[in-house]
Amino acid sequence: MSLTGIRLATVDDTRGFGRRLAALLHRGDLVLLTGPLGAGKTALVQGIGAGLGVRGDITSPTFVIARVHRPDPAHGGRVALVHADAYRLGDAADPRAEIDDLDLDASASDSVTVVEWGEGLAEQLNEEYLHVRIARHDDDTRTVDLVPHGGAWADRLEGGFSSAEVAGGQGPDAGIGAHPAPGTEGLAADPATTMERLDS
Repeated sequence: MSLTGIRLATVDDTRGFGRRLAALLHRGDLVLLTGPLGAGKTALVQGIGAGLGVRGDITSPTFVIARVHRPDPAHGGRVALVHADAYRLGDAADPRAEIDDLDLDASASDSVTVVEWGEGLAEQLNEEYLHVRIARHDDDTRTVDLVPHGGAWADRLEGGFSSAEVAGGQGPDAGIGAHPAPGTEGLAADPATTMERLDS
């Protein structure tokens, strides 16, 4: 069962939706995010990171390609988050090989892995994954579609979001992200790094 047409009125709502989504995530999960530049993919990951209670500020990993955010027990952290960005890999001669070179699968079983721009590139990391499509509209609102692939994803989505929440384009828990949680502020990236671990 796909959930489509979930409307998010603001960027804070997008973060709030990420927090809500985090409650459904377990070790070994793969989430692929697609959407145009400025759609809110990183804001969604900020919400996921806040919901998982991980360490380190979450920003777009475009220059480092992937970051590992360890769980922070002080914020209820329960599982690590691997946040990757495949945007630059789209121009590579063999982008799938570039994904393999990151060794994301080495930590996949112990982490939640979220890959921005991952469609067509990162599906190989797990036969079962959630595809999150984000569209940004002229009024700066977003529409989110959740498309499950394999495993129990459809049941998890059905149990996590009621049909009433999605009906009429109303975003679940709108405004839940209005107060940024730890891990949602900016982080300077080292352009020479391809994988960065954030343990403190």
